[in-house]
Amino acid sequence: MKSPFYLLILIALVSSCQTSKKVFSENRDYRFLTDSLSIESQLEKYKLPGFSLVVFENYKIVYSNQVGVKSMDSKEKLDVNTAFSTASITKPITALLCHILEEKGLINLDEPIDKSLKRWHLPKSKFTENKSPTWRLFFNHTSGTNQGGFSDYYNGDVIPTIKQSLLGQIPRYDKEIEFLFTPGTGFEYSGGGYVIVQMALEDTFNKSIAELAQEHLFTPLGLMNTTMIQPNEKGFLTDVASVHDKDGKVIKTGLPITPQIGASGVWSTPTDLAKLSIEIQNALRNKNNKVISHQVAKRVTEVTALKDAVGGWGYGWQKSVAYNHYDWFMCNGSNTGVGGSILATMEDGNGFVILANGEKPNRIPVINEARIKLLTLMNWNKKISNKNIQELPLGLKKQLIGTYNDFLYGQGAETKIVEKDNHLYVESPFLGYFKGKNANELLYMGNGTFTIVDYPNLLKFDFSNGKVNSVILTRDSLKTEVQIIKK
Repeated sequence: MKSPFYLLILIALVSSCQTSKKVFSENRDYRFLTDSLSIESQLEKYKLPGFSLVVFENYKIVYSNQVGVKSMDSKEKLDVNTAFSTASITKPITALLCHILEEKGLINLDEPIDKSLKRWHLPKSKFTENKSPTWRLFFNHTSGTNQGGFSDYYNGDVIPTIKQSLLGQIPRYDKEIEFLFTPGTGFEYSGGGYVIVQMALEDTFNKSIAELAQEHLFTPLGLMNTTMIQPNEKGFLTDVASVHDKDGKVIKTGLPITPQIGASGVWSTPTDLAKLSIEIQNALRNKNNKVISHQVAKRVTEVTALKDAVGGWGYGWQKSVAYNHYDWFMCNGSNTGVGGSILATMEDGNGFVILANGEKPNRIPVINEARIKLLTLMNWNKKISNKNIQELPLGLKKQLIGTYNDFLYGQGAETKIVEKDNHLYVESPFLGYFKGKNANELLYMGNGTFTIVDYPNLLKFDFSNGKVNSVILTRDSLKTEVQIIKK
C-alpha cells in the first residue's frame, strides 16, 4: 500500500547477501564508504532482501553499491541496472515532465487543469466556485484535493482505470475525489491530484504518460533503466527488484502494477535517478545541462508552499531540510515492500539515491542509518558567514526555554528549546531523526529573528506577557504564522 509521504518521520526513511559494487574515483578514493556503511551486516540484521545506493559529488557519480538480491525466491543478486518501483519519487518526475512540455509551448500550466480533461471533469465544490485550480497547484499539493495514496495491484487482479480511481471505485476510496479547501490556500498531500495531472496529459496529447516521459525526458537524458511502463504492459523492464513483506517473502508476483502512474508509477535505478538529479543541479548553475533548462530547474525546485507544508515544498520536491548549511531538494517514496529516497544539494552537485526492496520495518532502519552516516562521512559542509549571528539577550533566552507544539513541521511532535553550555538548542523528533542526534543550535540574528542549524526556514517569534505566542516562518518570499502552545 502506498502511503502519503509528507509525514517525514515515516519516510524518508538477509542472510547470505551478495554484493556487487562499482567505485568511481578521481582525486578521492571512495571505497572507504563500503566498510563504513556496513550495508551487508545491516541487511542481515533487519532481514532486508536488497539495497542499492549511488553517491554523487561535484556533479559526478562517485560511488555505487548494490547489496543483496532482486528476489528471495531466485536469490539472483542486484546489479547496477536493477530497477525498483520508486513510488512517490514519481511525483517530482511528473511535475518536471509537465514543466518541460510547457517550455516547449505544448501546455500552459497556469490554465485551469479542467480545460484539459476529457474523460472526466473536476467535481463541483464550494471551494472551486470562484477559483478553478491550475495545473501548477497540483504539483505542490495545494490544489485542495484528497486521496493521499493507493493500493497496489498485481497480474491476475482487476486493474482499475484512472477514471475509476478518481471516482473512488477502488480499494481505500469509496467516493469521488473531492476538494478540502480553496485551491492555493492550504496544503494536503494528494496522490489523487497527480492522477488528475496524468489524465490531463493523456487527454491533451492522446498518448500515455509513459510515452510522453520516454520521449521528452528519459530518452533525452539517456536513462536506459527508467520507465513508466507497468509490469503488465509490453516493454516493461527485465532487470527488476521484487517487493517483499516484513518476513522477507515475495509479495504475490513481486511486481506491483500502478495504474496511478503519474503519482507513483516510475521504475528506476539509483544510477538513473542520480543522473536526473545531477542534470537538475547542472541546470541550476546553468552549466553542462543538456535537457533541463535553467528556468525549469529553478521553477521546479523553488519553495512554493510553506503553510502547513512540512517545512516547505516545491513542485514535486520536498524542501524540508538544510543539512550542513545546504539547501536540498529531496523526495521519499514508499510502496508496500519497496521504497527509497533522493537527496540532492541545490549547489555544488552533491547527494545520494537509495532504493531498497523490503517492507518499512526492514528497509527504513537501514536507509536511515545510511543517510545519517553519509551526511557525516562525505563532509559536505557549506561555508556560511557568522557575521549576522548575535548574542542572545538573557531576557529572550529565558522566555524561549520550554516544551512546545511542533511549530517547525506541524506534525504533532513535541518540540523543546533547551539550554546547554550557555547556548540554546531545539530538540525535535524530526530534527533528531534526520541527522541521528538532537544538536540543532538556535542562533539569534537580531530583531527577534532566529535560525536553526539544519532547518531551512528563518523564525521570528512573537512575544507578549513574558511568553512566546507565535512564530513567523520565512522562506524566500513566503511567510506563514504558526501559533505556539507551551506545554
